[in-house]
Amino acid sequence: MGDVLELACGTGQWTGALAARARSVTAVDVSEETLSIARARVASPNVQFVQADLFTWRPPRRYDTVFFAFWLSHIPPSRLPGFWDTVAGALAPNGKAIFIDDGPAEAAREEVLAQQPIPAVLRRLDDGKPYRIVKVFHNAGELTGKLAALGWSADVRTVGGSFIMGTVEPPATPG
Repeated sequence: MGDVLELACGTGQWTGALAARARSVTAVDVSEETLSIARARVASPNVQFVQADLFTWRPPRRYDTVFFAFWLSHIPPSRLPGFWDTVAGALAPNGKAIFIDDGPAEAAREEVLAQQPIPAVLRRLDDGKPYRIVKVFHNAGELTGKLAALGWSADVRTVGGSFIMGTVEPPATPG
């Protein structure tokens, strides 16, 4: 696995598994609160946690693998090309991006907000407060096509009936 960049690491649910297999992990999230939980959960010398907004942050180095779990569905469609540009810029030669996320079947478990300019769902916290969040339920085939249009080589599949998982390679750079 080499050096791994984990985007939107949240509370570190996946970080420990990555750290056990990688030479190094740089785990990035915008929330200091969730990063604190991740740091407590994953006390590994090969993990560095970084607080940053993934829409503006640029990695200072390249990685063998860029991994993200349940993040792609929170990216507004208009920002998807820029996000994939960031991922391409973070990958070392021969590097790959790997992701898992909710597929279309998961929409049945959400309170989907109809006729929104950006796909969204309503989530309620334990105290009952409602929050509108971006939520795009990508279809594996359609996402593969969108990535191909951006020059990526993608293998995106539906797994477990409700999820999508992908391994993608960036566009070849002229050389």
